Formats: sequence, C-alpha cells, structure tokens
Amino acid sequence: MQVNNMKEKLKILWELFSVMFKVGLCTFGGGIAMLPILELELVEKRGWTTSEELLDWFAIGQSTPGIIAVNVSTFTGYKKLGVIGGCVSTFGMVLPSLIIITIIALFINNFAELVWVQKALRGINVAVAAILTSAVYKFSKKSVKNIFGFILLVISFLLIFVFNVGTIWIILGSCILGILIAGFRGDFKKVSENENSTSDGNTQVKK
Repeated sequence: MQVNNMKEKLKILWELFSVMFKVGLCTFGGGIAMLPILELELVEKRGWTTSEELLDWFAIGQSTPGIIAVNVSTFTGYKKLGVIGGCVSTFGMVLPSLIIITIIALFINNFAELVWVQKALRGINVAVAAILTSAVYKFSKKSVKNIFGFILLVISFLLIFVFNVGTIWIILGSCILGILIAGFRGDFKKVSENENSTSDGNTQVKK
C-alpha cells in the first residue's frame, strides 16, 4: 500500500497500533483463540484483509517460530504500511501482555498461595479451554472444504494424539502433500493460464 502523505501515514500507524493493542488486551487464550476477534477487527470492521488471507497467515504463523497473533499482526502492518507498519502493529499487539505480565510478576509470589487466587486460575483455565475449542471448530469449518481436507484432518489428528508424531512433521508432510495434489490436479497450470490471460487482456487494452 503506497501512502505518500506523512499525516496519512501517522494516522494509519496510530490505527494499526490502537487496533492491535485492543486485540492484545481483550483476547484470552492466545494463538488460535484470537481468530474470532482478529476476523472481526481486521476483516469485518476494516477490510484490511480477507478471511481466506487471515487463515493463510494463521497457517504460516502456526508453522513458523513465534507467536501466531504476533505473526498475524506483523503481516497486517506490513500489508498496510511496509516494514514500519509491521513494527508498529507488532508492538501494539505485544504491549498489553508486556504490561500485564510485568505487573503480575511483581506480585505473584505474594498471592500465588492464596486459595481464592488458585480457584480463580482454575476457572480461567476452563474458560480458555472453551474459547480454544470454539476457535478450533470455527477454524476447521473454514479450512476443511472438501473430502481431502477432512481425510487430512483425521489423519493428522491420529498421528498427533495416537502416535505422538511431532507437529513439525505433520506440517511439513501436509505442505508437501498439498503441493503434490495441486500439481496432480493441474492447479498450477490453471493459475499460469489465468495470469497469461490477464496479461494478454491488459496488453490489448493498452493498444
């Protein structure tokens, strides 16, 4: 996104920071549990990205080192305003956690043994589990679009929870399998043909 006006740049940077700060402050559970609020803020309210692109960012964030939400905020900021946008967006996302965890760290030793604190933490854990379950269901509903996706989901689940296969191998295997199936179905050829068709159309318009 090209923005030449400094005032407009500052406005976009502030919007990136404030939106990500709110997301970081209001979302509990981390990771995939942040998908609903990110979709609400980035897709539905502001149109900064699409649901499909957001899912792609989540997939990349899940398969690369680092926190998913931080990776998504970086993608969003970079798409809006390049490197500076990515940095500001990421800072906005992590700042609430940094402030809250710092405050908790100062007092946790004094309160961790209190019964009411332990009960509260147990309740929070249950609530987070519910949030994660809901987020996983919504994520699966949007990602699994055909019988191949469903079979891959079942196989991945069995490999992880029954055979204790490392998630990195599941991700790599799924990536390779997806590329092979796309090549077998001729998806790459279709994309190339569409690009050539679009290029020819633009050339004719110019003439």
